[in-house]
Amino acid sequence: MKKISLAAAFMLAALAAAVMPANAEGNKIEAGIYADEMDLSGMTAGEAADEIRAYVDSYGGAVITLNAVDGGTIVTTASELGLKWGNETMLDEVTHLGWDGDILQCYKELKDLQYKNKIYKVSFDFDKEKIRALIEENAAQYNKEAVNASLVKTESGFEITEGQTGVVVDTDASTDTVYDYLTGTWDGSDCALDLVIAVEEPEGRTEDLAQVKDVLGTFTTSYSTSGRSRSANVANGCSLIDGTTLYPGEEFSAYEAVSPFTEANGYYMAGSYLNGQVVDSLGGGICQVSTTLYNAVLRAELEVTERYNHSMIVTYVDPSADAAIAESSGKDFKFKNNTEYPIYIEGTTTPDKQITFTIYGVETRDSDREVSYESVVLERNVPEEEVIYADEGQPVGYCVVQSAHIGYKAQLWKVVREGGVEVSREQVNSSTYMKVPRSATVGVATADEGARNAIMAAIATNSIDQVKAVAGSYKAAADAAAAQAAADAAAQPAQPQETPPEQ
Repeated sequence: MKKISLAAAFMLAALAAAVMPANAEGNKIEAGIYADEMDLSGMTAGEAADEIRAYVDSYGGAVITLNAVDGGTIVTTASELGLKWGNETMLDEVTHLGWDGDILQCYKELKDLQYKNKIYKVSFDFDKEKIRALIEENAAQYNKEAVNASLVKTESGFEITEGQTGVVVDTDASTDTVYDYLTGTWDGSDCALDLVIAVEEPEGRTEDLAQVKDVLGTFTTSYSTSGRSRSANVANGCSLIDGTTLYPGEEFSAYEAVSPFTEANGYYMAGSYLNGQVVDSLGGGICQVSTTLYNAVLRAELEVTERYNHSMIVTYVDPSADAAIAESSGKDFKFKNNTEYPIYIEGTTTPDKQITFTIYGVETRDSDREVSYESVVLERNVPEEEVIYADEGQPVGYCVVQSAHIGYKAQLWKVVREGGVEVSREQVNSSTYMKVPRSATVGVATADEGARNAIMAAIATNSIDQVKAVAGSYKAAADAAAAQAAADAAAQPAQPQETPPEQ
């Protein structure tokens, strides 16, 4: 290290003091320091920061056009993409230049400023998540998604519909491209950028689809006891699944296929299970669709990935052979095509109210292999009590009865036979169904104290049949009184209408 004399040191100190006035004025920025074209001389750190941020914000109105698929554009501004000052750390160097460091360094920096300005470049930064969100929300309208080749079953066999190549915006790559340009190249003016476009090839080769001819599994259930609305829901749900082509490895969601449960999607109000009660809801009966499909899937030996039983037993399949779907509880029935070929799902309903699902594919199982399923009931719980609910919002005479539901614990077993000989037996699932007692909701609202006392006394017997009898008698009397009132009104002569005086 080079040594200097004491006299030289004093002389340097004096020179430094002569050219370092900023220290004496509260660390203001030295003369000759710029941020881009902004002169920061004499500013405090806070003042300089405000000046630079205002400068950056002045570019916020710059129009940035993102070019998507086939001439589609997304027009935005720099501020909407989260424009901000990107190198705020430079402020520390700016405010300390000429007085922070050893005395020789400070002296040199200040002397340099006397001959040449020190210019710091302001860089821009952006919010990458805002860029991504903008692309995600707006690019899809221009995308041309790939359409997989598919099958359509006709009376004469299967027809193949060719697929279409897709052209879509690659969101991740486009986000990186836009961000890198704006933070590295952009000069603050209006600009147009090309988003990254990806080509999506459709699935399905004609030669593979042409092999789909074999029945892998089929199952039928009856809904002959269902009313008009429930029957319409079953037929509608079946039609929404019918015609599905599923490629190897793809997963099918019954809920996604048949939802939303709205009138616009073809559904009506019909009975469904909710909290141990049968209540009307849009789409009531849809679980018979998923259950029928579940049993066809089992016989096709496809991979079931999600299945739930109903809260209470159903009558159209054996215990543990059902598959419920419900938006409120998040229940879904899902399965995967675990074969090496495409499969086709056909769903049909008949005028005598039979629903059938048939799964077609390429049969690779041995011809002497036979698969069947056995329901095993482990426990049966019969409700012995009855429950009666008094409803203050309904009149005396109102009585709605819901049947009892027996509780079960059951298992479903898969049995495989080859050449007529059982070779395996494995448990598929286990299910628990709640028991629900027979119940009645009885109206007790009336101005007649005697009628109220009578119905309350019937409720106290805890016998639904007794309550029905009492409520029925009051309903019959009320109906008769209403009919008589209507007849009396009809028999009354018409009253003459007064003619208003002329105006």
